[in-house]
Order: sequence, then C-alpha cells, then structure tokens
Amino acid sequence: MNVRMKSVTVIYAFFFVVAGLLPGVSSAAAQLPDFVPVVEASSAAVVNISTTQKIKHGRRGFPHGMPDFPEGTPFDEFFRRFFDEERRGEMPREYDAHSLGSGFIISRDGYILTNHHVIRDADEIIVRLSDRRELEAEVIGSDQRSDVALLKVEADDLPVVKIGDSNKLKVGEWVLAIGSPFDFDHTVTAGIISAVGRSLPNENYVPFIQTDVAINPGNSGGPLFNMDGEVVGVNAQIYSRTGGFMGLSFTIPIDLAMDVVKQLKDVGHVTRGWLGVLIQDVTRELAESFDMDKPVGALVSQVLPDSPAQAAGFEVGDIIIEFNGKKVQTSAALPPMVGVTPVDEEVPVKVMRNGKIKTLKVTIGELPSDEEIQASAAEPGSADDTRLNLDVTDLSDEQRKELGLKDKGVLVTEVKSGPAYDAGIRQGDVIVMINNQNIKDAKHFREVSQGLPSGKPVAVLVQRRDGPVFLALRLPSE
Repeated sequence: MNVRMKSVTVIYAFFFVVAGLLPGVSSAAAQLPDFVPVVEASSAAVVNISTTQKIKHGRRGFPHGMPDFPEGTPFDEFFRRFFDEERRGEMPREYDAHSLGSGFIISRDGYILTNHHVIRDADEIIVRLSDRRELEAEVIGSDQRSDVALLKVEADDLPVVKIGDSNKLKVGEWVLAIGSPFDFDHTVTAGIISAVGRSLPNENYVPFIQTDVAINPGNSGGPLFNMDGEVVGVNAQIYSRTGGFMGLSFTIPIDLAMDVVKQLKDVGHVTRGWLGVLIQDVTRELAESFDMDKPVGALVSQVLPDSPAQAAGFEVGDIIIEFNGKKVQTSAALPPMVGVTPVDEEVPVKVMRNGKIKTLKVTIGELPSDEEIQASAAEPGSADDTRLNLDVTDLSDEQRKELGLKDKGVLVTEVKSGPAYDAGIRQGDVIVMINNQNIKDAKHFREVSQGLPSGKPVAVLVQRRDGPVFLALRLPSE
C-alpha cells in the first residue's frame, strides 16, 4: 500500500470515528433548552412603557436649582445672557424629560406590573402593546421600598402572563427575560439563576434573584420567565461599571411583587412588618468573641425606643439566629423575613445572649417611614461622633452587670476610618473613660468627645472580653 492509499485510509477511519460520535453530540444538543414555546406563548403580554416628566426652570428661565443673583450684578447679567428666553428665545421655561422601561400584563382588564423607578415622578405614562396600540396608563399605586408599581390601562380581553412561584427557583435553572432594552421592543435574552436571596445596598426588604440574563436600560419592569412560561420575577437592576450589562442582573421575586400588588389594589399602599432593631453581620472575629462555632445570625447593635423589639426584651448584643422558625444565616436575611410578617402577629425569635439561646416572643409592628426610623435611632441612648468617626450606644443593665460597670461605659457599635480606628478602638469595645473622665452614657460621651483637644494624645480606657486596656487617641490638628 503506497503512502497515498494510507492517507486515504486514515481519513476514512477519522470520518467513521466522528460519525460514531455524532449520535452523542446530537443527544447533548437535544438537551439544550428550547425557548421558542415560552416566547411565543408569553411575549404578547409584555409591554413597552414610556414616560414624560415636565421639568421646570427657575426665574427668567434659569435652570431649576440655580441661585437667584441680585439684579444688576455681573453674575446676574452673565447668566441672563445664556438662560433668559425672553431675550434670546432659545431656552423654554419648561421642557419634557423622557424615559423608557418595560412591564407585563397581569389581568385581561388592563392591570400592568412594572418598576417604581420606571414611572417615578412621571406626568404621563404611555403603554405600547404588542399589537402596536398605545394607551395612556393610570398609576394605581407604587412602592419605593420594593421598587414595584401597578398601572391600569382601559382595555379588555388583553393577553396575560402566567404567574409562577419564585420560592421554587433553584440556582442553575434556565430563565429568560423579555423587555425593551434601548427601546428595542420584545427583545429576548436568556441565562440561568445565579443566586437567590441576594441583598443589595439600601434594598433591605427585597431578597433579589441574581441571574446572568442580559439586562440593559429599558429592561426594567419586564418579566423573568422560567421554562414553564411562568413569570418568576420583575427585572429591576444591573450591576455595571459601564452602564451596560456585565453579567450580573437582579430581579424582584414575583411572590413579593404580587403581595405588593394585592396591597396596592386593596388599600393603595404597602404595610410591612417591623421589629425595631439595628443589626449588623457577625464577622469571624465577632463570632469568636461571642464563643460561637461559626459566624451566623444578625447582631443587634441598637434597640430602637418604643419598638416591638424593646417591648419584647431584646438587648444590644443579642444575636438573632432564628425568626419565626426560619434560620437567620446573615443579617441581610432578617429584614425580608420581618417585612412579610403580618402586622400585630406574635412570632418567636431565638437569640443568643451571653452564650445561651433564649426565645423571645415579639408582636410585629408596622414599619415606619425611613425618616421616622432615622429620627428614632438618633434619640438619646446612642451617639454618632463625627470627630472620632465612630458610633456608640448605651449599655443594657445586664451588660453593665456582666462587665462590672455599675454606672459608666458605652458600647462601640461601629468604627470608621479615623482617629478612633487609628487608636485601636474596635467594634464591640466598651469605652469606660476618656481623658480621665468616666463616660456615663451615650449623651455624655458625645459631650466629652466634642471637648477633646486637637493635636494632643488623650488616654481612652476600653473594656474588652480579655480585660481593660488603655489606648492613646490623637485628634488631628485643626
């Protein structure tokens, strides 16, 4: 057999091997998801939402927020040259700002679900349906904390989505989104569930679904579907350093969104459960200091006055490890649990206190406004010191007894970068004395710290689990 015949034989053998593998390849390809049925069955119920907001200018056409300079001054004359439409006829006193988003129809008579931020401050909302009709929408209700809004258009026999169960979602399963990114109607993108129960900064009451589905500006308010064609979430946010999709998308669970919808339809606003504590994560170091095997739970750094937690006997330093029968793995897991609990319902809460597990019974209250919570947190009993850049709170009677501090000392709840941190003061320390003055409470601490000298070291006595220690604190020269 010559060389040419050998080459031909090798080539034939190669093709036979490949042919033998093809059935396996085809089998693997057959297992990939088919999104076509979901899209065909559901896309007609997805809508495009465009909003218009009237933006007003200040005096003589100056942009809103620009200060009014005294008439006749050089600054007044300078800005009038550019912003006075009466003289130039170029800038109107009012103009329209437009924004885009998505939504989906949840009832045949025209109820539509979207994001709060899509329709916030809008003077006009236009919904474009899949059949190209454009209808003006009315806001039935909107909830900023969950970023959910409910709209209504006047129409009948509309296509609707199927509502699923977001509690059944599992990490790794396929999902797809339909929306209007950059105003491209009915754009379909797909991916998998990356994580569930994600907590985002300033979004304490939403356990977000994280996906790698491509979401971009204009997708907000659109639906996230599972492979059964059911809506499992409302697309809300992306993590991005560029303004576009970078592989991290966050979706509001549909169970939470539909609960908000029910309240908005029934009473026009949303009520949430409230415990009345400020909490933080248990770090590895804190877990060790509390004699815990691993860092779990939500550490109570402050009990707000006149709150359900205060009435139930919660104390600063308690670690909440279980709420109403559910394990609390991190501090971020607690607010959504409390938020969905009906107001006035009594629930058991397990806390770890002084190394022992204690069960408290608490009657859940109604969540106040953010302003009311901030005002309550700032009342006597706690203090935030901008000179030292740390926060402290009063000790409970039980903590004073345990530490042997009858009438002095404050608990450090947070230390930020600054003089206190440089001195070695850490979260969990008890400040007993500053500059030879015994610290009685948080109010007294604030008074003493404001009078400390600059550019000169002062002695600070702190109490730790392993005993008292003096630290040298130096405020920068002013």
